[in-house]
Amino acid sequence: MRELVVLGTASMVPTRTRAHQAAALRWDDEVVLLDPGEGTQRQLTFAGLGAASITRICLTHLHGDHCLGLPGVLQRMVVDGVTRPVDLYFPASGLPYVERLLDASAAVATPDVRLHPVSAAGPVDDWGGLVLSAGELDHRVETYGWRLQEPDGRRMLPEALAARGITGPAVGELQRAGSLVVDGRRVALEEVSEHRPGQSFAFVMDTRWCDGALDLAAGVDLLVSEATYLDGEEELAARYAHLTAGQAGRLAAEAGARRLVLTHYSARHPDEELFARDAGRHHPDVHAARDLDVVAVPTRR
Repeated sequence: MRELVVLGTASMVPTRTRAHQAAALRWDDEVVLLDPGEGTQRQLTFAGLGAASITRICLTHLHGDHCLGLPGVLQRMVVDGVTRPVDLYFPASGLPYVERLLDASAAVATPDVRLHPVSAAGPVDDWGGLVLSAGELDHRVETYGWRLQEPDGRRMLPEALAARGITGPAVGELQRAGSLVVDGRRVALEEVSEHRPGQSFAFVMDTRWCDGALDLAAGVDLLVSEATYLDGEEELAARYAHLTAGQAGRLAAEAGARRLVLTHYSARHPDEELFARDAGRHHPDVHAARDLDVVAVPTRR
């Protein structure tokens, strides 16, 4: 299962219909929690997503609407019986705030949180063949976006396998060895398979237009981008270091992202379709998220 669970879509101020910004990425056995703003623990309940399933947490920056839900989520994980470590990735300059969040109350202790302070763009961790990378964004405090990248692989072609008499366990042997002798003839993996690009995901939050955002979004299957303002509010967006919905659409188009999810809306605009309209002028596959939406990562091409 590879999908985005949208937990909150508000920027700065929550509204009656929008909780503070938060999202969870389900990726096979991993659940990566992204920017847990205030109220995330409750939104997880509404979404039917157990806090105990969270394996990693990424913070783009330490503004309150992107991190104040962290203490509650961690304490809930303890209540739910989590004993394994949880990895936490965040900008290194935010370490004092992270330490205070981890010790925010006299309540039950948090799980074993492994800290990963990030101070430069590039790969920061890998597990199970997946690589987590950070990209520097342009906000009012140190901010990093996140990218998850699966390695490329090979897609087996059933007709080509059948034509060469390769079936059952021999298929796995061929995949492992790269070639196989069948009836006296060596068959190379390339003869019975084709290149399969790995799936990818990017999370771009709270930033002006910048090269770091383009690098993060380059060729991804699913791009989640902030869209705080509407077209015509570019001056406000630049002043407060955010994107308009149209800029988010341009970002997806210029980076070659396949699907764009918009979030982090200004409370002055209650209709998400206005954001979809502006972004849709630039990109054909736009989902203007509402709280508790579930968006699939597009299947491999």
